[in-house]
Amino acid sequence: MSWTRGLLAALAVCVLLLAGSVGCGTSDAHEGENGVSTSPVGKVLDDTDREGRHLREVEKKGAPEVGIEVQPDTDDTWDVRLSVHHFRFSAADAKRRAVAGRGYVRLYVDGRPVTRLRSAAYRLPARLVPRGTHHVTARLYADDGTAWAVKGRPVQSTADITASGASTHTTDTHGMSAPGIDLRTRGRGSPDRVGKAS
Repeated sequence: MSWTRGLLAALAVCVLLLAGSVGCGTSDAHEGENGVSTSPVGKVLDDTDREGRHLREVEKKGAPEVGIEVQPDTDDTWDVRLSVHHFRFSAADAKRRAVAGRGYVRLYVDGRPVTRLRSAAYRLPARLVPRGTHHVTARLYADDGTAWAVKGRPVQSTADITASGASTHTTDTHGMSAPGIDLRTRGRGSPDRVGKAS
C-alpha cells in the first residue's frame, strides 16, 4: 500500500513539474540562425495584395522597409537597386515560414509580376519596359508567401521610369548600322506612404 502512495506522490510531482514548466512563461519561440526568432510573427489579415497573397501585419516600429532605384544600363536594360532596412534576404532553400524581418522581394512592372528577388540587384530586360512611363515596384514578402504589411498596406516602394524612342539599330543601303534614338530617364522610389498600393 505504501508503494502505491509513493507512486501516486511521484506522479503528482511529475504532473506539477510539467504544469509548472508550461505555465512559467515559456513560449513557442525558438532561436534560429544569427539569433533571429523563428516564432510566428505579426498577424495574418484577411486582406490580400492584388495577387491574392494575404498580408502579414506588423507594428510600424522596426517593420521591414524597402527602397528602389532604377537606372538605364547597357544593352537597353535597366539596373534595379534595392535598399532594405530591418530586412534580410532569405536563401532560396529557406523553409516556408514567416521569420521576423526575413524573406524575399517580388518585382513588378506596371502591376505585372516580373521576378522574385533574393538579392538587392537585378537587371530589368528592355522588352519589359517599352516606350512610355512605367512603374517599377518592389514588395516585401515573408518566406511563407505572405506580404509584409503596416497599417493594412503592403510594404513596398515604387519608382517611375520613362523609356522614349526606339533603341533598335537601323540599317542603311550601304549596310552600315546607325543607332536609333534612345532617351531614357531613371527613377528612384522611397518606401511608399501608407495607403498607397500597386
